[in-house]
Amino acid sequence: MTDPRREPIAAQKASSVANVLQARAASSSPSLSFEFFPPKDDAGLDRLWSAFDRLLEVNPDFVSVTYGAGGSNREKSFAIVERMAPKVLTIGHLTAVGATRESTREIIQRYRSAGVNSILALRGDSPKDQPDALERGELKTALELVTLARDEFDCEVGVAAFPEVHPESPSLEHDANVLRLKQDAGATFAMTQLFFTVEAYQRLVQTNQAHGVTMPIIPGLMPIANAKNVIRMAELSGAAIPQSLLARLESTDDETEARRIGMEYSIQLGNDLLSSGAPGLHIFSLNHDAAALELSRGVGLAS
Repeated sequence: MTDPRREPIAAQKASSVANVLQARAASSSPSLSFEFFPPKDDAGLDRLWSAFDRLLEVNPDFVSVTYGAGGSNREKSFAIVERMAPKVLTIGHLTAVGATRESTREIIQRYRSAGVNSILALRGDSPKDQPDALERGELKTALELVTLARDEFDCEVGVAAFPEVHPESPSLEHDANVLRLKQDAGATFAMTQLFFTVEAYQRLVQTNQAHGVTMPIIPGLMPIANAKNVIRMAELSGAAIPQSLLARLESTDDETEARRIGMEYSIQLGNDLLSSGAPGLHIFSLNHDAAALELSRGVGLAS
């Protein structure tokens, strides 16, 4: 049974993320979407498809599929996208790391052949074993990806947004100027990186609006089901976990209790984001369905 807040969108309105968000806004019903990544082995692949099938039951508006730094796991990403796209609006990731214009054209064409016309354009970071990959590549920025995809393929393009400032940026205002350039080049939506407070999202949106960014900014939300893993990912991404939450998570050695604390916080954050006007939630599933479903139901986007 579909949650009354999220009736399925008519097919003609679900042809792009921008159309989905417009339709959701018109009916005052937030969007729900999930991110997946290509696993390393067959067991992980089985887990991915099991999670995908279960998450598909709550009628996500779209899904996204990542690939690794420098294009690692790209073939697995294509195989996953090809299987997902006939069932749900699917976003393929695209990074500039190590990319040439020709290789980027080939990737976009493969996405289009798989029925994917929406991409998330990211600069990406050089992998540890190829620290100069970005420097050696022909394309250096996400803005170049946006321009190529829009000018040559007329793809729908989304981009990244950084609630706690891009690691190489001097300020949130600088980030907003960059996001405005991407919007001017044809990007129609943005998705945030990992963050943990509604205040960070509100600052992001307000700063971007002040700089002329009008496209919707979808918050990316990670369920805190495995506290140790999420803390490690936060450290890698530079996202700050509130000290009060960190203290609660570190106050117990019981994994079940830590999960309860983390999921309670995740659900509250999701509700606060929706109450603050977020267009929807993009949940980082980590290829697991239980926590993603718990979060979706906890914020009232799934039954």
